[in-house]
Amino acid sequence: MGADALLREMQGLLAGLYDVPVAHDVAQFLITDAADAARLQGAAGAPPTDEQLLIAEGEEGVEVGLYVDAAVLGRLAVRCPMSALDEGNLADFCTALEGVSHFHYFTWSAGYARPVSLLELELQAEVDKYASALRLMLGQRDGRFPVDLFHRLFEHAGLLPHLGEEERSRYRQAHRFAARFCRRLEERYLRRRLARPAALLAELRAFYRLGSRAKVHHAAQWH
Repeated sequence: MGADALLREMQGLLAGLYDVPVAHDVAQFLITDAADAARLQGAAGAPPTDEQLLIAEGEEGVEVGLYVDAAVLGRLAVRCPMSALDEGNLADFCTALEGVSHFHYFTWSAGYARPVSLLELELQAEVDKYASALRLMLGQRDGRFPVDLFHRLFEHAGLLPHLGEEERSRYRQAHRFAARFCRRLEERYLRRRLARPAALLAELRAFYRLGSRAKVHHAAQWH
C-alpha cells in the first residue's frame, strides 16, 4: 500500500471511530522529505522527529503540512498495519498515526474555530494511538483482546533525548493522562464478562469533542 493510501486509511479509521467526517484529505498535505520539512520551518537541519505537524499563519489563513519520514512509510508499505498490526510494525504505525491524529484533530477543530493547545493535541494523539490500534487488532484477531497493548503503548515508551524541558513536561503529562484514561476504558468497557463496545465508543466520541481544558481535566481526573 502506498503512503497516500495508507494515511487516508488511517484518517478514515479515526473519522469512523469518532464520527468526525474527513474535511481535508491528509494525503494532500503530506511531506516525506526531511529537507523539504526543514526548509518549510526555516530550520538548518532535519526535523528532530519522524513526524511533525507544520502550521503557519498565511495571508489567506492557516497553512498546514504533515511531515512523516519516508523511511517510516517505506517500512509500513512492506508490513501494512491495516491488514496485520503486530509488534513488528506497531512503533511505525504509532508514528504515522500520531501525525494523522494531529492533522485530523487540528483541521476538525479549525473548522469550528476551536482553539487547540499543544497539550490537547498530544493527549488526543496518545488516546488515538491506543483506540485505533485496539480497533485494528480486535478486527484482525477475531475479537481477541490484545492484552499487551496497554503495556506496549504506555509502560514501554520513552522520550526522545533531544526534547527540551518544556516539551518533556508536556509529553509526560499527555502520556500520563492518556494512560489513566485508557486504563479506565479497559476496566469499564473491555473486561471479558462485562464488555460494552457501544459504551466504549460513546465515551471515546464524547472525549474527542471536549474543549481543551475539559479534555485535560477529564483524562487527568476520570475514575
